[in-house]
Amino acid sequence: MIELSSNFRERVEVFIKLVPEGKVTTYGDLASLAGSPMAARIVGGIAHYGEPSLPWHRLVNKNGGLASGFHGGRDVQAQLLANEGITCTEHTVDNFNLIRWRPE
Repeated sequence: MIELSSNFRERVEVFIKLVPEGKVTTYGDLASLAGSPMAARIVGGIAHYGEPSLPWHRLVNKNGGLASGFHGGRDVQAQLLANEGITCTEHTVDNFNLIRWRPE
């Protein structure tokens, strides 16, 4: 069982660590997991300014699109995903619905 903080940022960071290599999740999915389903934009801010060692490259928009504000740009995010076997076409994750991580 995961012990969760009352701090939203800390909960988001716990859940982004759980996204497996070769999978992606969305801002909204992460917000829901962290207890605030309407806070997708806040998750984006946390990702942009968050701990750089976390796998933020696995975070995409609700359609599988890469992050426009990703450090280094979408091409860097695409390369990090490619290193995990995830391909993208025109800055959108291929087979998004198959590799989307949504824990039960």
